[in-house]
Amino acid sequence: MEEAHIQRTMDNHSEKDRTTSAELEGGYFRLSETDRILDLHWKSGSLKYSDFKLMTEGGIAKLYTCFDENLRRRVVYKTLHDHLKNSEIETHRFLREARVTANIAHPGTVPVYELGRDRGGSLFFTMKHINGQDLRNIILALNDGDERTTQIFPLPVLIDILIQVCQTVAHAHQRGVIHRDLKPANILTGEFGETYVIDWGLAKVWGEPELATFSTFDYQEDYSLTPVGRRYGTPLYTAPELIRGDSFMDGRVDVFCLGNVLFEILTYQQLLKGKTVSQIREVLLNQQLSTPRQVAPERDIPTQLEDICCQALQKEPVDRFDSVRSFLKALLDYRSTRAK
Repeated sequence: MEEAHIQRTMDNHSEKDRTTSAELEGGYFRLSETDRILDLHWKSGSLKYSDFKLMTEGGIAKLYTCFDENLRRRVVYKTLHDHLKNSEIETHRFLREARVTANIAHPGTVPVYELGRDRGGSLFFTMKHINGQDLRNIILALNDGDERTTQIFPLPVLIDILIQVCQTVAHAHQRGVIHRDLKPANILTGEFGETYVIDWGLAKVWGEPELATFSTFDYQEDYSLTPVGRRYGTPLYTAPELIRGDSFMDGRVDVFCLGNVLFEILTYQQLLKGKTVSQIREVLLNQQLSTPRQVAPERDIPTQLEDICCQALQKEPVDRFDSVRSFLKALLDYRSTRAK
């Protein structure tokens, strides 16, 4: 999206509307807003959004919060960086994320409101604004010993978050969609305990052939992030069949990734380490993976959870849980046992 367009909308937004949008963002409604007449010459597309505030940005896209003038609510506005708007791969991925997320609608996916192009031709889509934080930041705070985070997110709560994630992913699998990039940064938890799985841009729609490759990304600085140009997942959170480039893969790819997330929940540490993709590949394919207790012997890790984690992290798909539903059932069995 053009930076100038965003700046213009911010400059033209009146102080009165800024106050109103702030109040609505906080959850307060006024009849003067909800019953406000929609002008005969109403704004559509990207023109109806104003009061842009940068929320976060990565190497591929930027996310803003902005105000929908017609519905009188704050939403999240996502767009590619200007230098990537003509990239075939990133355009394909961006459109896939918006459309897959919209079509697998589930309580664990973020509602998508609109997909379009701004006046400069840049793609954008808007979605629900979630008040919450991602699991990656929660785990980092837990590892730092943050007292408040430790109180809010004890192990049972973290397992419940993962259970909600599994329910969402199992629903996606039933619709023929494999996520392939499941990691703590792609799991959001809201202020009322709701959990969302985000970033479906690397999803595989069943029956669509693709070839995986990691060979051109050996010089990426942060391997916990999804690189520009890749059709597959994040190196530190990938499954063996993805990094091998297997021609066939199924939902057990996501089983491995969910086991990786469980590993971090149990240890507060990443399963895989390496400064290059080649090093990560060597560890993942040719070295024995550490168990949670080996990495975090000081933590009181339940044996049942470690067993679940290790089975999900088997290098050969045939040795893992046969589906996300099976992995989910194991977690539910653990929770029911602990509840007695």
